[in-house]
Amino acid sequence: MTHANPHTQPILLSVKNLSVSYDTEPIFHNVSFDMHKGDVIMIIGPNGAGKTTLCKTLMGLINPSTGSYHWHTQKISYLPPQELLSRKNLPPLSVADFFSFKNVTLDIITNTLQSVGLDKSILHKQFNELSTGQFQRMVIAWALCDNPEVLVFDEPTSGIDLGGAETIYSLLHNFWKQKNLSIMLITHDLSVVWEHANKVLCLNKKRYCMGSPQKILTPENLQDLYQSNIKFYIHEHNNDK
Repeated sequence: MTHANPHTQPILLSVKNLSVSYDTEPIFHNVSFDMHKGDVIMIIGPNGAGKTTLCKTLMGLINPSTGSYHWHTQKISYLPPQELLSRKNLPPLSVADFFSFKNVTLDIITNTLQSVGLDKSILHKQFNELSTGQFQRMVIAWALCDNPEVLVFDEPTSGIDLGGAETIYSLLHNFWKQKNLSIMLITHDLSVVWEHANKVLCLNKKRYCMGSPQKILTPENLQDLYQSNIKFYIHEHNNDK
């Protein structure tokens, strides 16, 4: 992705010294960053590092222990972790029922579905009739149909095979480019971070760091973040470039 100079773009989100603890256990501590219009911020880190907790806090679903955040836009779409969008134990729900929660016209819904490669006939299907890839495209359309400024995704390709995941990220890239979106998402795929992000936020229990992928995704930082040696991965990527 080619990003505009962030210093010339308005700030959409300000985060200052944000911390969250459960009981007395700190989840993350003293996180500060800004999100500018047009940013693609990808959040990485080991399991249990607080990535999902951070997104939920920024969406107002969890109260911070200390610090603050402020959105300078109200046009935000959030897709929670995919296990929360599991179709197990749901009442019978059609795609049309799901989209009825959005205050938009049928034409907008149809056009948005088509933009993610789905025919409008899918509206008549039940959730359990959709493939994993169809379901994921459908929820992305649901997030996009009311024309947000910011998309916040928690592992948008979880449960999808490699080819499907690449397609989902290509879709998001196209929407970022066409609609001047700003995107924040959690991912475990470092190749996606290199390809699409202009900022990467690394979280683990001990620390956080943020900056461009070129500055942050060094073997030393990744060793510290994941407590494992992945120099070979980085070396391989740099050769590809």
